[in-house]
Amino acid sequence: MPDAATNPQLEQLLQHPALWRGRSAAAQETWDTGFAALDQALPGGGWPRTGLIELLIPRHGLGELRLWMPLLARLTQAVSARWCAFVAPPFELFAPAYAAQGIRLDKLLIVRAPQPLWALEQTLLSGACDISFCWMARAQPRDLRRLGLATEQGRTPAVVFRPLAAERESSPAALRIAIEAGPAAGLRLRFIKSRGGTRGVVDLSLSR
Repeated sequence: MPDAATNPQLEQLLQHPALWRGRSAAAQETWDTGFAALDQALPGGGWPRTGLIELLIPRHGLGELRLWMPLLARLTQAVSARWCAFVAPPFELFAPAYAAQGIRLDKLLIVRAPQPLWALEQTLLSGACDISFCWMARAQPRDLRRLGLATEQGRTPAVVFRPLAAERESSPAALRIAIEAGPAAGLRLRFIKSRGGTRGVVDLSLSR
């Protein structure tokens, strides 16, 4: 087998974030989450910059979007900021809370669509978004595979919120986390699937 050190094409292949290599995965680009304990638990030290992320929740409004506010503040304040899309949210986003976290409201895109899967796929492929969020009550594995391909093609991560019961279903997502209420009004994150990482539980305080 050719040595990766002397074969640039092989080295490029080995560094692809979707490639598994024994007990580890190829290095992937990440964003700091803003939570030290979560960064330590995630492969690469933060949220992946591409790929499908599934967050499984027992109910809406648990505080799941609070996990993303530090990153949203940085993305929307960047000179080259693109849209941060929210597809089919089950509630109205409370604009003052986002503004108080330093998030630019003019960079938030709310998408109301009868077909959330299609709408999410378009935001990923458009090249106009830094990140896209979507809420799905049901999703077939083939639909999730389509989204995974769209995130790779558009170089935009997709964060999909699904019911906690979906944990029993198979998924091509590179990262799957179950979110439940944690101690001291925080969140408990249980890693179901983490490419290149270890499974475990992380308790986070949401007070900032």
